[in-house]
Amino acid sequence: MQEDFLHYIWKFKKFDFGNAQTVSSLPVVILDSGIHNFNSGPDFFNSRIRIGEQLWAGNVEIHLRSSDWYLHNHEIDAAYDNVILHVVWEHDLEVFRNDNSVIPTLELRNLVLENCLENYRKLLLVTPKKWINCENDFPHFNDFDLDNWLERLYLERLQEKSHLIFDMLEKSGNNWEEVLFKMIAKNFGLNVNGSAFLSMAQSFDFKIMQKCGSSNFKLEALFFGQIGLLQNDTEDSYLQQLQKEYMFLRNKYKLQNTHVEAAKYFRLRPDNFPSIRLSQLASLYCKIPKLFSEIISLKTPALIYKILEVETSKYWKSHYSFGKRHSERSKKLSRSFIDLLIINTIAPLQFCYLQKTGRGDVSEILNLMEEISAEKNTIIEAFDKLRPNTAGSSLKSQALLHLKHEYCDKNACLSCNLGSKLLQGTI
Repeated sequence: MQEDFLHYIWKFKKFDFGNAQTVSSLPVVILDSGIHNFNSGPDFFNSRIRIGEQLWAGNVEIHLRSSDWYLHNHEIDAAYDNVILHVVWEHDLEVFRNDNSVIPTLELRNLVLENCLENYRKLLLVTPKKWINCENDFPHFNDFDLDNWLERLYLERLQEKSHLIFDMLEKSGNNWEEVLFKMIAKNFGLNVNGSAFLSMAQSFDFKIMQKCGSSNFKLEALFFGQIGLLQNDTEDSYLQQLQKEYMFLRNKYKLQNTHVEAAKYFRLRPDNFPSIRLSQLASLYCKIPKLFSEIISLKTPALIYKILEVETSKYWKSHYSFGKRHSERSKKLSRSFIDLLIINTIAPLQFCYLQKTGRGDVSEILNLMEEISAEKNTIIEAFDKLRPNTAGSSLKSQALLHLKHEYCDKNACLSCNLGSKLLQGTI
């Protein structure tokens, strides 16, 4: 039995509340179960309850056992002085306020509806451990309920991602262009080099990049030099030119890169080599110095694809690393790569901009994500195996990732709309 289950029981009145009474046999009438508190302090605020003939307004605390009150040291915490009802699964000890008056206690053990208790056991207490607790039921959820819950989960995921963006925005003095540069640099590095690319982007004043922005060559020298890719002694004329330019920039702007993470090549496809991605990033900012202004209002993938249609500089069309030439070919940003930039950078930034300024509509972001194909990874494949084509778009694949990490993996079924449906027996 989890305390979260008792929160659910109380919040949604999944017990025989018509026969509820305190352990001292006073009838309990719940006029308002209160506001669920997910932070420190009592579990429900501003409840309204009639106990016997007395109407009470205050807070409700919930425990598995009455004695947990003292186990959690609530008797010395002023935040619990206004508790008007102690709701427990099992009453094993009287609980007193600081003035030595008894706190009324409601025991739920014999009041919980049997079908709800059985559904709870099936969902959370059955062994062996499953990939997700509801995997046998997942194929049978109503499409409408699932789609609505996934949309809410995606908005939750955007909200979660917004913390990093708003932190960057505050540190930049509300410079959206600077925030976009750092976010997009991070995502150009993908999972392997994301933190390294971000540390590179944070290692110099954004104004320096803007001053170099008219020259693809200068931007490559800045990016490559700061991340440590120019420390090569290969006899390559382009490398030597970049080294010379970087030393000029380093002295002119007093650049430091001591704390920049080293870029990694291990187990990367050549098209994802740091050299290729940084050259493409330089090309992008040479082409569109004020990228945020251009991209913030775009609402369709086609328009974004057009803006982000860039390729490496000429040298990198015939190289993956310095001094090793191959036959020349174009190395443009692929549609699938741009999709990842939309998912991980552009849509979250548009969401934050909407929250900050009120300009735009969240439905436009949802529509954008619905037009982009779902990501492919082991989690999405597993969901699609349980229920074919569950992730029909990037909105749904992002929502499913959030569902797995924030609900399924944490056994937070009681906070999940799908879990609630199972407890209610309504699927």
